[in-house]
Amino acid sequence: MNAIPAQIAEVPRIALVSPPGPSGLPHPLVMATAAFMGLEELYAVGGAQSIAALAYGTESIEKVVKITGPGNAYVTEAKRQVYGNVGIDSLAGPSEIMIVCDRQDIPVDYLVRDMLSQAEHDPDAGAFLVTTSEKQAKKVADRIIKLIPELPRREIIEASFKNRSAIILAKDMEEIFEIVNELAPEHLEVLTKEPFNDLYRIRNAGAIFLGPNTPEPVGDYFAGPNHTLPTSGCSKFSSPLGVQDFVKTSSVISYSAERLQSQGEQIIRFAEEEELFSHAAAIQARLDNL
Repeated sequence: MNAIPAQIAEVPRIALVSPPGPSGLPHPLVMATAAFMGLEELYAVGGAQSIAALAYGTESIEKVVKITGPGNAYVTEAKRQVYGNVGIDSLAGPSEIMIVCDRQDIPVDYLVRDMLSQAEHDPDAGAFLVTTSEKQAKKVADRIIKLIPELPRREIIEASFKNRSAIILAKDMEEIFEIVNELAPEHLEVLTKEPFNDLYRIRNAGAIFLGPNTPEPVGDYFAGPNHTLPTSGCSKFSSPLGVQDFVKTSSVISYSAERLQSQGEQIIRFAEEEELFSHAAAIQARLDNL
């Protein structure tokens, strides 16, 4: 998710960090994927210490220019602290999903399983359902309560539902999308009667999944768009990771003698109004020589 946009942008050096497993090496699938992609730098380090290593350099890891990718709360705080010494993509918080639904024909298990799939990430992950049906809300809540004891990641899911998850009852579709745009979720599933029409009512969301056959895991693993996404309301002002995050621009300016002569006096007046007289003198020196 992070390396491919960098490769498309032709970033000359890409370093990958991944926590070591019991063998002391990163997970075999991570190593295989890195090899498949032609990544030549892979370091067995994770957590906040990996951010410090990339930002400042060590005896074995050369410092980088920009750090991208999500992590836990410690990784996020480390990225915040090194920002300015290096660039970062965003300060990603715990993962979250919001499902909006105004259809009674959607199977309850679709809603329940999609909420659980996000809640199992992390005790601080968020799973939200916004519905116009009190009956549907109750069915979903009852089903979640019944299923949680059977799940392998039960303790994590229980903590998620206790800490940062909710079923929200909205009075109508207008209120549903007011909630969506205010909370600006990382993942948004739109299970409405007209999801493609409703797309135009959404201003703030990281990734949008339209229709009942597009659950969030298809975006996690297979659909294609980058899944390094803004969280915790940050989609109000930021976008999913992309090639643009690895590209920068410079302004290029060149004046002819004729153009400087025609505009020089105006530039001098601007500079003098700000009492930056050496700015004005730099222009005047050239006008005197034309």
